Amino acid sequence: MSLETWLGFFAACWVISLSPGAGAIASMSSGLQYGFWRGYWNALGLQVALVVQIAVVAVGLGAVLATSALAFTLIKWFGVAYLVYLGIKQWRALPSDLADDSAVRPVGKPLVLMARGFLVNISNPKALVFILAILPQFIDTHLPLLPQYLIIASTMVCVDLIVMAGYTGLASKVLRALKTPKQQRRMNRTFAGLFVSAAAFLATLHRA
Repeated sequence: MSLETWLGFFAACWVISLSPGAGAIASMSSGLQYGFWRGYWNALGLQVALVVQIAVVAVGLGAVLATSALAFTLIKWFGVAYLVYLGIKQWRALPSDLADDSAVRPVGKPLVLMARGFLVNISNPKALVFILAILPQFIDTHLPLLPQYLIIASTMVCVDLIVMAGYTGLASKVLRALKTPKQQRRMNRTFAGLFVSAAAFLATLHRA
């Protein structure tokens, strides 16, 4: 991969990652609930799913899934159901009184948070179709493919980790300003609405 091609892909990665979506909502929700360092495990789960999606495209299965109405529909509705589940869980989250600075944030298990991020990303069939449409534009079929896909995956993951760190950190800072259970409840319900909105948007997607 030439430097010029990589720079073009690098710029595209920032546009893709900064675009608001279910991953950004999940990252902000995790930062809000668990703080930056604990909540960032969610972002790692997002990246695992991203690598899986790139691998699927690399081995040629992406084209099959993209043209399969049944596969697209099953993945889509699983994603819708999971986002709605996250919305309900966020709505029902119990606030804690942070008026006392010694109050401790809830502790989320790293593997559970990783699994949550993984499921958010892997259950979005549009992401797979999008990757399938974008990646070939930066692949030189006359050169070995594996090194190119490794560069692409590394670039996408690094950029997305930086962006999701921003989303997670921003929400983590917001949590410090929430001093009462009422304020936290309002924020939890805002994120619940965002999850359900993301689910509604995903439900409207159709296979190209």
